[in-house]
Amino acid sequence: MQEIQISANEAGQRLDKLLAKYLNEAPKSFLYKMLRKKNIVLNGKKATGNEKLLTGDCVKLFLSDETIEKFSKEIKMYKVNTNLDILYEDENILLVNKPVGMLSQKAEAKDISLVEYLMSYLVETGQLTKENLKSFKPSICNRLDRNTSGLVVCGKSLRGLQVMGQLFKNRSLKKYYRCIVSGKVVDKQYVKGYLSKNEKKNQVIVSDTYFPNSQEIETEYTPIQQLKEGTLLEVHLITGKTHQIRAHLASQGHAIIGDYKYGDREINNKYKKEYQLSHQLLHAYRIEMPKMEKEFLQLSQKVFIAPLPEQFKKIVEGENR
Repeated sequence: MQEIQISANEAGQRLDKLLAKYLNEAPKSFLYKMLRKKNIVLNGKKATGNEKLLTGDCVKLFLSDETIEKFSKEIKMYKVNTNLDILYEDENILLVNKPVGMLSQKAEAKDISLVEYLMSYLVETGQLTKENLKSFKPSICNRLDRNTSGLVVCGKSLRGLQVMGQLFKNRSLKKYYRCIVSGKVVDKQYVKGYLSKNEKKNQVIVSDTYFPNSQEIETEYTPIQQLKEGTLLEVHLITGKTHQIRAHLASQGHAIIGDYKYGDREINNKYKKEYQLSHQLLHAYRIEMPKMEKEFLQLSQKVFIAPLPEQFKKIVEGENR
């Protein structure tokens, strides 16, 4: 017999969803059969599986250790040595300054992404156990491209993931990026457009007018510093679609330096030769929290900044007029 004590990270979900995570190799038919036969009970009583779990609930599995082991696929933990650049941490969330080259999430099963770094960190610091990971996995609330650096919000708890995810969804959390673009931008700009993604090429198309299957996008950008042949911009990402900043700025004639997918190869090659630049100069620089309450009161209207990478700063200095 095994017992699962429901914590805040498991609460709020249905019992059958929890069981599907805990016994992740078991057919659904097996789980429902065990519920009917009272081999799995909730708070000592027969359950159907659709009950919403509450903190403090107790799920008992009257199954042999062999059966539980058979239907429980081991959670793989990747030991990672690189220290996370943590900008802020509390019991619900963690803010990380992601370096260039790190995936936000796995693209393939063999990948090691920020999520794996996050899980490793939380286990190493005793905030989660491998057993906890059977029923709850910490994750990220916003994604950055592999070669975009900067601020990523991570959910350490289910509540953290839910609340922060909602802030991104309803756009009450404001996101600002820094980038270096080709050409001169003199005035603040607000631009709207329509974006569509080509899944096969992992590339997007942006147009000023609506076209089939496109999504409306909004981007605002402000010049921060004029450089020799470009401009340092601060970009307010109003909507958050795939490659939005990169493609939207390129469509305005101001492609991001180092971006070979949407930018100018000749200009990029120049920066590659002079500064050994191998990625787009795009950095998630700042987030501004909305007014918040209860367990998130300490985040209310706070501003968090992720310092620019050293190479980014070096290029700004080198290109300063």
